[in-house]
Parts: sequence; C-alpha cells; structure tokens
Amino acid sequence: MTVTVRDLAHARAGDKGHWVNISVIAHDDAGYQRLLRELTEARVMEAFAPVAEGPVRRFELPNLQAINFVIEKMRGGSVTQTAALDIHGKSLSALMLSIRLFGNEPETP
Repeated sequence: MTVTVRDLAHARAGDKGHWVNISVIAHDDAGYQRLLRELTEARVMEAFAPVAEGPVRRFELPNLQAINFVIEKMRGGSVTQTAALDIHGKSLSALMLSIRLFGNEPETP
C-alpha cells in the first residue's frame, strides 16, 4: 500500500522571494518517525525539480513533530515576479503532501 505525506501530516508554506519554506507537521509520533526516515532532502528535491533548482535544506523540529524544508532557487522567481500559474505556497504545500512514501515496500511507478 502506497502512503503519501498527506496520510501522515499536514503542511504550511510560504514563499520568500526565490525560496520557499514548507513545514510538514505530523499527526502523531509514528507518522513523524516515518517522515524522519523517508522524507529526505533528496526525495523532496526529486518532487520539486520541475519548479525549483534547489538545493533543499531540512530542519527537524522534534518538539513540534515537524520537519521544515527550505527549497532554494524557485524557477521563475518569486510569486510577484513569475508568470507561472499558481506558484503560491498553497500549491507547493499540495505538491509536498503528494510525495509518495514506500518504507520497506518496493518502489513501483
């Protein structure tokens, strides 16, 4: 069974010029532990490659059961500088929540 970040957490985002800041907040400790294992900088960069050059930096917030990601070099610049359709934080949160997690399951397309 494929699990997405959305199954384990909710997210909040804000665009900061050419960077975006996305916090992933787990619903419970089990979800937080799985996110720590599987929601890596590399996995996030893979998902965001169509809209960002990166790099991705990850900050763990154990007291909040949250992980904060800073994604640099958004393609097209900030929301006030780009003609890209709906590149605001809400759309970027949705992209983060759609990332598939696999754990011990084999990855299949």
